[in-house]
Amino acid sequence: MGNSYFSFKKFTVFQDRCAMKVGVDGVMLGAWASVENTNNILDVGTGTGLIALMLAQRCSATITGIEIDKNAVDQAIENVFQSPWKDRIKIMNQPFQDFADSTTSKFDLIVSNPPYFVNAIKAPDFARNSARHTDLLSHEDLIDNASKLLKPIGRICLILPTIEAEKCKQYALKNGLSCANETFVYPKPETKPKRVLLEFSNSQTLKTIQYLTIENNERHIYSNEFRTLVKDFYLNL
Repeated sequence: MGNSYFSFKKFTVFQDRCAMKVGVDGVMLGAWASVENTNNILDVGTGTGLIALMLAQRCSATITGIEIDKNAVDQAIENVFQSPWKDRIKIMNQPFQDFADSTTSKFDLIVSNPPYFVNAIKAPDFARNSARHTDLLSHEDLIDNASKLLKPIGRICLILPTIEAEKCKQYALKNGLSCANETFVYPKPETKPKRVLLEFSNSQTLKTIQYLTIENNERHIYSNEFRTLVKDFYLNL
């Protein structure tokens, strides 16, 4: 699916005022993460605010978005301001580690579409590197700090490539977090999964495993399950 222009169905004027070019990973996470019984949500690495805005559309919780890149923060603040949920979303320009050390807040839900390249060759662009590589926020740091900020029955929802997802599950388990929900994402039928949607919690619950295919065999012909997942967010799909 790559990058596409994203619009909120329930506030269609937003398309003209503040359309965002986004990737499918963030859209899937924003649509997939359960918002049941959530009053306080944290979006780690919010970027231009996509997931925070999606979650705001789906629930009435207060949402905090943390982002290290100043240009992305400026755009996120503008996107939030142009939305109908500006009174419930706060964007902060701060490393997650610093935020976790200084905040007194606890969260029902923490979401992140985190950097995922580990020890990979980097592009010359710092902002691109910080968004895609784990140098500034390793998955271990993410789990460690997120777990400190969870309410007792809080949840952490992530999207990761398959290999990194397996490593993250093992590390989380060692730190007392169980994987309650796991969805394997396939680009097309008969391909291997490229992403995994993960939900971790402090409580021991029966694990749910699901499978999601994005496209049918033809490009841009989307599967019924993918359409169902994101139907509230795309004006044209």
